[in-house]
Formats: sequence, C-alpha cells, structure tokens
Amino acid sequence: MIGCLIIHGFTGGPYEVEPLASYLKKNTNWHVEVPTLPGHGKKLNLTDASHKKWIKAAEASFVQLQAKYNEIYIIGFSMGGMIAAYLAAKYKVEKLVLLATSGKYLSFKQITLDLTDVIADGFKGELNNNKLYQHYKKKFGAVPLKANIEFLKLVRFTRRFLKKVETPVLIAQGQQDGMVPYKTAYYLDKEITSSRKEVVFFERSRHLICLGEDKDTLNQMVHQFLIKSVNTKQGLPQ
Repeated sequence: MIGCLIIHGFTGGPYEVEPLASYLKKNTNWHVEVPTLPGHGKKLNLTDASHKKWIKAAEASFVQLQAKYNEIYIIGFSMGGMIAAYLAAKYKVEKLVLLATSGKYLSFKQITLDLTDVIADGFKGELNNNKLYQHYKKKFGAVPLKANIEFLKLVRFTRRFLKKVETPVLIAQGQQDGMVPYKTAYYLDKEITSSRKEVVFFERSRHLICLGEDKDTLNQMVHQFLIKSVNTKQGLPQ
C-alpha cells in the first residue's frame, strides 16, 4: 500500500494543493494526506509561529503514514517543498516531488511585473478580476514579522539537507513565479545529489502552480512520475 504526503506552503493551507490532491485520490488507490501546518489554513494565526513546529507537524504526519504504508511519496509546495526535502533526506522515501520550492525566494523582476498588472487593473476598476490580488489581499496584515523570520529560518535549516537527498525527485517550477525565482529549480537540481532527477518548467504558471493555468498538465505529470516506481517494482513497462 502507498501513502502520499502533500505539504503546503508558507501562509497557505491544503487549498493550495487541492487540485493535485483530488487528482491523485481520484486516479489511484493511495492514501493521500494533506495536513495543515500550525497557524496555517484559510484563517491564519501565525502569532506564535515557529519553524520547528511546522517541521515537527509535517514529520509527525510522515511518521504516521510510515507506520501504516510500506511505500511513501512526498510532495511539497513552496516552503513545504523544503520540508519535504528534509524528510526525504532523513527517512526512506520512494519518490519526492518539489513544486515551486523556496530554496531561494522573491523574484523582484517578476514581482514588479505582477504589481504593474495589479496597478493597471486598479485604474481600470477591475481588481475583482485580478486573481493574484484577490489571493494575497486577505493576507495583508495577517502575517507578523516573526512569522516571516521563522520562514527564513526554516529555509536556512533545511537547505543543508538537500545534499543528502538520494530519492528520485521531480522538480517543477513556474516561469512567472514572483515568490520563488524560476532559476531556483537549477539550484535545487545542483544541490540535490539524487542520480534520478527531472526538472520541468511551466511557462504560464505563477507561484501557485497547483492552481494555475498549467494545473491539469502538472497533475498528470506528477502522477506519471510517481507511478513509474510502482510499474518498475511490478515488472510492468514504464
């Protein structure tokens, strides 16, 4: 039996990866677990934020899956990707998928382009139609400085484990990502020592890659990447 752990990003929640989680539940018989990290979810409460708590919560979910299933896949989005890489370095994991993973962060060039679009829509009175603005406006003022510092601590802590990842890994990155520069995929490819790595770029995708224009293609690609190991173990053609 297979267990699949999906870890969401900083200031996000399971909704960020819901289309992918639903796709895997529909097209496999795997148990798909998408925990909510402390302080996260649709209603943020990050006053007592701690990168150690976030890692501990994800690790607890992994250990629970490990006790029940003989094969574990981990998928991590954004900050969740760094946590996923840490877990893959520490435990036996069959496959690892990193989505817009925040090994590096803030593409100021893309942020400028995104802000230009938001301002333009503001002048035209069309902010209600700007998906980027609608997504992030609810977070304005809800994320204390301490939480951002804890995010930086988490990235700094987990980076050292990238070189210990030997699990086959798929690295997917949106080229229009303003939060994580698209060149981060090259950084992850260089740092991760696994002999089996695939790097894929999505031209139309921003940071929320699981909710973007390419989500259907992404869902299929992740699924195909994960079932390769199943087919190989069963002696079936890949």
